[in-house]
Amino acid sequence: MSRVGRRPVVIPKGVTVTIAPDNMVTVKGPKGTLTRQLSQDMQLTQDGNQVMVQRPTDQRQHRALHGLTRVLLNNMVIGVNEGFQKTLEIVGVGYRADGDGSKLVLQLGYSHPIEFNVPGLAFETDRSGRKLVIKGIDKEVVGQIAADVRSCRPPEPYKGKGVRYQGEYVRQKVGKAGKR
Repeated sequence: MSRVGRRPVVIPKGVTVTIAPDNMVTVKGPKGTLTRQLSQDMQLTQDGNQVMVQRPTDQRQHRALHGLTRVLLNNMVIGVNEGFQKTLEIVGVGYRADGDGSKLVLQLGYSHPIEFNVPGLAFETDRSGRKLVIKGIDKEVVGQIAADVRSCRPPEPYKGKGVRYQGEYVRQKVGKAGKR
């Protein structure tokens, strides 16, 4: 049995989970509401402040869906209760980000600014515009937008300029040797 899938999803106070037919799950909490269609093969049972996920058989597909369904449900509960965030660092002369609310404007050395306008997410920058924090309740959306922002100017290996995740190590290459 899946080690992840057999653990119950604990529902904290202030969060309500509603399981509709066909495993349409709605999770409401202090930060918002998330709705997701989970696999119809899995059996979701709510018992007090816990939700258990059970699989019908030991087929390979059901074993894979068992842990996935539990993790998706747990991420929904954590998201509406605490939220998720990703922090990006911007390295390079003239590179900066201006974020306020759900709108983000990036200056990354191109001839035009790059704009992101994602409802449901909050963008925060520090005063220098070198640190960007993306916050939201849906882990999947927060991670995807962070990846999209990073892909606008990924870190290059010679000078290290670009957008990187906080704590990401960029391996530096040696440049071309000069003539003697």
